Amino acid sequence: MTLGLTATACGGDDGGDSGDNGGKVEGKGKTLTVWIMEGTNPDPRPFFKEVGAAFEKKTGAKIKVEYQQWATAQKKFTTAIEGGEDQVPDVAEVGTTWVPQFAETEALVDVTDDVKKSGLANDLVEGLKDAGTLDGKQYGMPWYAGVRSIVYRKDIFEKHKLKPPTTWKELQATAKTLKDKEPGLIPFPVAGGAEMFATPFIWGAGGELATQDGDTWKSAINSPQAIKGLEFYTGLATKDKVSPAKVNTWTEKEVGDAWNKSQIAMAIGGNWTPKAITDANPKLKGKLGAVPIPGENGGMSKSFLGGSYLSAFNTDKKELAWELVKLMTTGEFAAKWAKQTNYFPGQNSELKKIEGQKDPLVEPFAKQMIEAGATVPKTKAYGEIQASQVVTGMVQSILTGKSSVKEAANKAAKDMDEIFAKDK
Repeated sequence: MTLGLTATACGGDDGGDSGDNGGKVEGKGKTLTVWIMEGTNPDPRPFFKEVGAAFEKKTGAKIKVEYQQWATAQKKFTTAIEGGEDQVPDVAEVGTTWVPQFAETEALVDVTDDVKKSGLANDLVEGLKDAGTLDGKQYGMPWYAGVRSIVYRKDIFEKHKLKPPTTWKELQATAKTLKDKEPGLIPFPVAGGAEMFATPFIWGAGGELATQDGDTWKSAINSPQAIKGLEFYTGLATKDKVSPAKVNTWTEKEVGDAWNKSQIAMAIGGNWTPKAITDANPKLKGKLGAVPIPGENGGMSKSFLGGSYLSAFNTDKKELAWELVKLMTTGEFAAKWAKQTNYFPGQNSELKKIEGQKDPLVEPFAKQMIEAGATVPKTKAYGEIQASQVVTGMVQSILTGKSSVKEAANKAAKDMDEIFAKDK
């Protein structure tokens, strides 16, 4: 679907342009093509009407927004990049895990200096900034992001005088108590098809998915630390039986479906999860709590920090494109988008405002994002590893008893290294 935004109404202020107004970019008579993913914002058109008006007021240029489907967007980008400058958009929403692939083809503009000149460099959420930075070059601005923590039934916890877990032992003990006291609920789903449910325990034990040496990536998923984390996570199902066998193949969608049917007591979930649950199951309104994923002995385990960048593509409108990227990812418009989508903005200053609101269903996620966000390996090979379901396949083979943790981790490491080798 294509929506040409040619609004000329007066916008508010410039949405938080931070600093360098000295050299105004003149765009009169020009139109930027902008690709945005469908679905993140339930109704993005009013938002982009406002953005279009503010951008035209500031630069004289118009924007034409074309909405893309997540499922087919990566292929569409790849095809457009192969087609050359006149096929790619001027600005686009790019998933953080796609940035390495597109940057490698030199399709994206290096905005490192622009970010510094705008005074934004020190305000970006570190994990997000890192996700879009390769070899010291930043390829866009973090736009919005999500992170996973633990969501739990506050009413059930209060009923049994349980406290949110702050260590792995407490998580285990709490789940076992819930199994005994609430036999009709799933205490803590170990969802074999949800990669980002398993990774916090790999990172929490001090492990990594893979390590980089120069230009070479090597799997680390079978290191002693990673195996320790996997043993704890999968052991919740295989030894402690707090996750039934039917959950072994569940993805996050099935976990969400179970929440909607009031079948879960506690689970890993995203910052978008509580609202999604209560929208689908209003009976749970006021009955949910959230807490960061605990570290083994306290603190927090790292959690995958995923989201989207707004990136300028290498077209003849690069300077104008940067002005739009800056307008949308800072200040007023960054805050509006975050509020409308239930995601978080990519700037610490905006995130701290959200954290400062002390919303008990928001603050734990904001804390997790600021202090314990992590990214997957920054290489296009990792996209293939995910598409090949290497990590979820490993977890499922452990849960079903086909392999020991060590055997499954060794196989996953071998599979990952074969894919990394093809990326040289």
